[in-house]
Amino acid sequence: MRVVITEFMDDDAVAMLAAAHDVRYEPDLVDRPDELRRAVTQAHAIVVRNRTRVTRELLDHAAVLRVVGRLGVGLDNIDLETCRERGIRVIPAPGANALAVAEYVMFTAMVLLRGVADCTARVAGGEWPRAALSSGRELAGKTLGVIGFGSIGRKVAGLARALDMNIVACDPAIDADEIAWQRHGATPMRFHDLLSSADVITLHVPLTADTRHLVDADALRRMKPDAVLINTARGGVVDEQALAAALRAGRLAGAALDVFEHEPLPANSGLSDCPRLILTPHIAGVTAESNVRVSTMIARNVAAALQSA
Repeated sequence: MRVVITEFMDDDAVAMLAAAHDVRYEPDLVDRPDELRRAVTQAHAIVVRNRTRVTRELLDHAAVLRVVGRLGVGLDNIDLETCRERGIRVIPAPGANALAVAEYVMFTAMVLLRGVADCTARVAGGEWPRAALSSGRELAGKTLGVIGFGSIGRKVAGLARALDMNIVACDPAIDADEIAWQRHGATPMRFHDLLSSADVITLHVPLTADTRHLVDADALRRMKPDAVLINTARGGVVDEQALAAALRAGRLAGAALDVFEHEPLPANSGLSDCPRLILTPHIAGVTAESNVRVSTMIARNVAAALQSA
């Protein structure tokens, strides 16, 4: 059967699929929409990351498509309703990149609380801002607020507990008496209460109509002025302009954004000159190790799905 892979994938996982199927692997196919439409016309499976938009229009060209493999967990780039209507199976990779994201959250939280995100150029230029940087804060004893307590949120909580943080979390999909809270050392809390209680807030929710701009100007005002915000979920969950205004006004100690409403981030986004802001290009879940885990999981599951199709 024909498999089209539109974005980067671990070479060994590609070889695993190619051993039994006709594989077209072009990591930049996502950037050539006309060719992508032609490529899927005979595809029985396509494998994508977050940049490939599996829309109804693209699916209209995919007459024999049976499987969509997603190298990650977010599915907002895939038209799930149309896939259901047409009997196309959508296969994500739950948990495979959770550790990578959790480590990113802890790393950026440490950098932001210590206040050293932008000191390299100053020290290299001959400055010695030791006094200004001597009031950085430790993670131990601080409260971590986890918004969205799925597999990634729980992995973050585990790392935070090892660093002696207190964990509070909110997730409307999990009942207050669910054993998961106790098992992962987290206290369930309502959204607004979490905002005003946490020193570090990390987002792990999908992008839906309910979560779009979940962190807006009002939510930012409810946060402690010395708190930091980390978004590795989806860009639309945070109102970027409201965040920029809060950082410039000194109403927030810092933020790290790995995801954005528009990717790649436009040069005129309004975020480029914000103080105490870490920006990375949607790589929180992508490490050498997680790429192997995610790619291997998807290769195996796509192969199994094609065999049973």
